[in-house]
Amino acid sequence: MHLCRFYHPERGVRFGIAHAGTLYDVSNTWAGMAMFLQWSARRADLDEAIMAALGSADAVGPVAAADRAPDPAAIHLLKPIDNQEVWAAGVTYERSRVAREEESAGSGIYDRVYSAPRPEIFFKASPSRTVGSYEAVAIRRDSQWNVPEPELGLLINPAMELVGFLVGNDMSSRDIEGENPLYLPQAKVYGRCCALSSLVALRSTIADPKDLTVQLTIRRDTGIVFNGDVSTGKIVRPLAELIEYLGRDNLFLDGVVLLTGTGIVPPDDFSLAAGDQVSIAIDGIGTLHNQVMLGI
Repeated sequence: MHLCRFYHPERGVRFGIAHAGTLYDVSNTWAGMAMFLQWSARRADLDEAIMAALGSADAVGPVAAADRAPDPAAIHLLKPIDNQEVWAAGVTYERSRVAREEESAGSGIYDRVYSAPRPEIFFKASPSRTVGSYEAVAIRRDSQWNVPEPELGLLINPAMELVGFLVGNDMSSRDIEGENPLYLPQAKVYGRCCALSSLVALRSTIADPKDLTVQLTIRRDTGIVFNGDVSTGKIVRPLAELIEYLGRDNLFLDGVVLLTGTGIVPPDDFSLAAGDQVSIAIDGIGTLHNQVMLGI
């Protein structure tokens, strides 16, 4: 089962459950993602309660028909969050550690973070800076080296419990961060800096989140300019540890999304360009499609 938000031309923005290929409207039970996450806190019977809600829900059509570029005249999926912030963990893969050390001229800071007890966790995006699948992500106008960062995302409720998994794109300006690590917020946080898949796989649907393949494909004009993949098994830290650190002295009353780092880094001579098509897929969760635009 997958959670989602979708638009219905007659009902407006709705909250849904995708199950067995069908999209169900469960807005009468949960008005949105925030309400669902608040309700889910401390519930041991999460899957059973969701199945019970499906018994009285309206089936609005096949999920595949809703997973397409937004059309105001048709049902279509939206970004999965309403009030949730997006945070991110960094240097969780060996490949990311190497790349960020290289871009920072061997400062040593990322080597230390990779092996330190405390992980790097930072604010990534507000809901207004986040887009869904088939919407445009942006590259900064004041950067010459921009890359997507495909990541496994965790949907977490106010009790800091893992509820589900999604696909994320943590857009990054490598030249800005490489100039000085203190510039990380400018390299990471700006309009359309983050994309999330429309479907969120419930935690029970993923047998082992450390045994998933993340795939990245970047198309330009009619050809593929980059293709790569990585196993989430290469994440050096336990996911529970990342969640625990995020929750330290922090409150997320409507829940939160945590991106878990990237292990796919394009070569140093590659940078995204306006018009590029970025596709990120993760086993059992879904695919995130976004076109690249120049900053807003």
